[in-house]
Amino acid sequence: MTHTDVRLDTAADLPVERDALIGSSGRPGRRQRGERLMVPRAEFRSYYGRPVLKPPTWEAADIGGYLFLGGLAGASSTLAATAELTGRPQLARGLKAGAAVALAGSLYSLVHDLGRPERFLNMLRVVKVTSPMSIGSWLLAGYGPLAVLAAGSAVTGRLPRLGRLGTLGAAVLGPAVASYTGALFADTAVPAWHQAYRELPVLFVGSAAASAGALGLLAAPGPEAAPARRAVLLGAATELAAARRMERRLGMVAEPMRQGLAGGLLRAGRLLSAGGALAVAVGGGPGGRARQRSGGGQAVTVAGAAAMLAGSICLRLGIFEAGVVSARDPKYTVEPQRQRLEARTGRRGRRP
Repeated sequence: MTHTDVRLDTAADLPVERDALIGSSGRPGRRQRGERLMVPRAEFRSYYGRPVLKPPTWEAADIGGYLFLGGLAGASSTLAATAELTGRPQLARGLKAGAAVALAGSLYSLVHDLGRPERFLNMLRVVKVTSPMSIGSWLLAGYGPLAVLAAGSAVTGRLPRLGRLGTLGAAVLGPAVASYTGALFADTAVPAWHQAYRELPVLFVGSAAASAGALGLLAAPGPEAAPARRAVLLGAATELAAARRMERRLGMVAEPMRQGLAGGLLRAGRLLSAGGALAVAVGGGPGGRARQRSGGGQAVTVAGAAAMLAGSICLRLGIFEAGVVSARDPKYTVEPQRQRLEARTGRRGRRP
């Protein structure tokens, strides 16, 4: 076997791009000026085609529920405080109760995926400001009692002052609870999540606001629903804009978001969110108010709110599935690194 054969056999198995080329002189190295290239550049994907990263081992149902319900709880607490401060007691009460139930479901999904409850408690042994997981654990630990206090006071009518304190405290922490999971995903090495570090928190906040508004419309579909309706429309617009920008900016890394199960879920999420927002707008418009007396406008609003909640679930599951797919295929790890290297150096990377 010649020296050239050895170079070709081994280069295909290297996990980094080979910039050393075989020229007309038969010697490996960088091509000299005027030298004719005899062997084309070796392309690769990974070592024997194996994934560069270990795909996430989380359960889709558990993590999807954790993401959706946590965002719903945080945004609902913030919207509940707005409703209470503007004199909408039915809307505030429904959102507080919904936030407490959603929080319980989110924590159950998280603990179920962790396997043992003490694993969550162990995350509270330290505070690491550079870790979204650590900060998120402390956020949940601080937000949970406040949300439960607010809901308990609203449902039973007891301890109104403590209930007001819990309402305001949960409202302050609510946006962070709704958005930190986006930062948590972006802090991983999973390509589809890491590359979307700019858009994921905004995307999750928009989706959480829309789903909280939808919950408010279901809890208080009458005249108190104006803030919930505005939350649905603003949240849906933010979600759809952030999703579009994310897919355009990510380029080839966004391929898993358009293909397979992840692509189907994300398309369904967009259609449900857009259709739900349209139904909510129609149900609350001038014609919708006229139909409220006959029940037609309320039925349209309820259908739109249900579609919005379903769209938010599809979004979380689609983002999760896209990340898993991108971690399994090594090209989504290697190609962005190659492009960043070329952008910094102005030339293709060389094998160390």
